[in-house]
Amino acid sequence: MNTMTLDGFTAIITYDPDKDWFRGVIQGLNGTADFHGRSPEELRREFKASLDFFRAMCEKHGRPVRKPASGKFMVLMSPELHELAATAAQAEGTSLNALVERAIRHELSGH
Repeated sequence: MNTMTLDGFTAIITYDPDKDWFRGVIQGLNGTADFHGRSPEELRREFKASLDFFRAMCEKHGRPVRKPASGKFMVLMSPELHELAATAAQAEGTSLNALVERAIRHELSGH
């Protein structure tokens, strides 16, 4: 996955060969904001312009810029994997939640 970061915000970047441009979609916003560019420089410039516009609209309407995360989500997995994870957590004397949180942190750290 290709990403670009600006001011603590990350955008997922894709390429559209039909239009011969890159498109970025800013993640974690309380709404949707995207931008386009044909070069990395143009993409960075448009990322900033799109983010600045989104921030201004949020301020104007009294809305938070970032979508707040609750800290809760449901994980669906095979019963076999669930059993293995639950057994591993029990063997460590920890909760299944703590095991999953540690695994996600490990994965995001680039191990």
